[in-house]
Amino acid sequence: MEFVTGQKKKNTVEIADILREGMHGNAVKLRGAVHTVRDMRGFSFLVLRNYGGLVQCVADGDSGGAVVLAVRSMKEGTAVEASGVVRAESRAPNGFELHLTGVDILSEPEGDAPLPLPIAKRKLNASLETKLSLRPLSLRNLRERAVFKLQEGIVRGFRDFLFSEHFTEVRTPKIVAGNAEGGANVFQLEYFRKRAFLAQSPQFYKQTLVGVYDRVFEVGPVLCAEKHNTARHLNEYTGLDLEMGYIDSFTEIMETETAMLSYTIGLLFKEYARELAILGIELPSAGKIPSVRFDEAKRLAAEKYSRRIRDPYDLEPEEEALIGRYFKEEYGSDFVFVTHYPSRKRPFYAMDDPADEKFTLSFDLLFRGMEITTGGQRIHDYGMLKNKMKERGMEPDDFAGYLMIFQYGMPPHGGLGIGLERLTMQLLGEGNVRETAMFPRDVNRLTP
Repeated sequence: MEFVTGQKKKNTVEIADILREGMHGNAVKLRGAVHTVRDMRGFSFLVLRNYGGLVQCVADGDSGGAVVLAVRSMKEGTAVEASGVVRAESRAPNGFELHLTGVDILSEPEGDAPLPLPIAKRKLNASLETKLSLRPLSLRNLRERAVFKLQEGIVRGFRDFLFSEHFTEVRTPKIVAGNAEGGANVFQLEYFRKRAFLAQSPQFYKQTLVGVYDRVFEVGPVLCAEKHNTARHLNEYTGLDLEMGYIDSFTEIMETETAMLSYTIGLLFKEYARELAILGIELPSAGKIPSVRFDEAKRLAAEKYSRRIRDPYDLEPEEEALIGRYFKEEYGSDFVFVTHYPSRKRPFYAMDDPADEKFTLSFDLLFRGMEITTGGQRIHDYGMLKNKMKERGMEPDDFAGYLMIFQYGMPPHGGLGIGLERLTMQLLGEGNVRETAMFPRDVNRLTP
């Protein structure tokens, strides 16, 4: 009888071990994939790639003829275990190189054809369509994978900050019987001979759980069946959602987001410096974000940039860009909260402004001229919610499960949803949100 008692220490090291423990002069073994091979006169460089980055290995006459020949014949993508002596080398990645004494092949690519993408280059010289069609390979490029490592940091900052503020992480269903927004932009599916939908929003469940935990959040997929095909839309994206109870004003939600963004940017600066350097990113400041009413924001942009207001009830993408530009030029801010959106453009559960019910106690957060967040205060009164549903031609009986939340008492509450891919896109200055989706889904793409 044998028992598993935990992880056993391997006889291999990682890049972090070498950097942390000062192993210069030590004989070590290290595993990785062949990133590139450079054959020079009298010696060869073998550059390996693993989760810790790149390791430059050198094979020369002292390594032995068999090692030199093995290195020269290696194909990109080959998984190896390299043995050698660690030596300081300021020109090498991470400031050291491995002087090879042996190399064992763990697996090899099939066939002799070169990789269809030059993944060892600093930036892939390929179209977006090519990168997405060859996603298993394009993600191996250092810049491509840095994008999603940085995205990990955003999610980590979101989670860590909310845990520190006593939020509970929840997981809500993605197969649902109805649509939280009350619209038609949902994917339908057959569910054991019943009609069901893919969740466009965790909204109803978030509100339900405010009645249980007071403060909740979720990181999960959001699915929307709109037939848009723009550089800013996806049919499946990752939502960073939160909902909080016992608020005195919808501005508390904005304050929470501001604090969360400030914390997250600090985390990226501290613990994702390597990815920031690879991507060439200068992080914005989020410690002080201006706030402006919807109607005032439209007026300011229209007057300064001589643009006629065409839609008084919503912001067009060009208007978002101009509002972002205005607050960057006037206040030096990459962010701006636009508040008090018209009621007719917000969901039925949005709380109307008691001072003027044509507007809501809601907001969008624009980041560098694009909306990345929608949030606001929700209606928590049972009678008020039913009346607003009827005013919009909705049948309250169709939402009996949702209304049950309020029938038995709910505190004043509100929340927000952030689009992770769009936030990452704006942070990186990319021109298409598909660049920041690991495996994007849109009207044309369902693979890989």
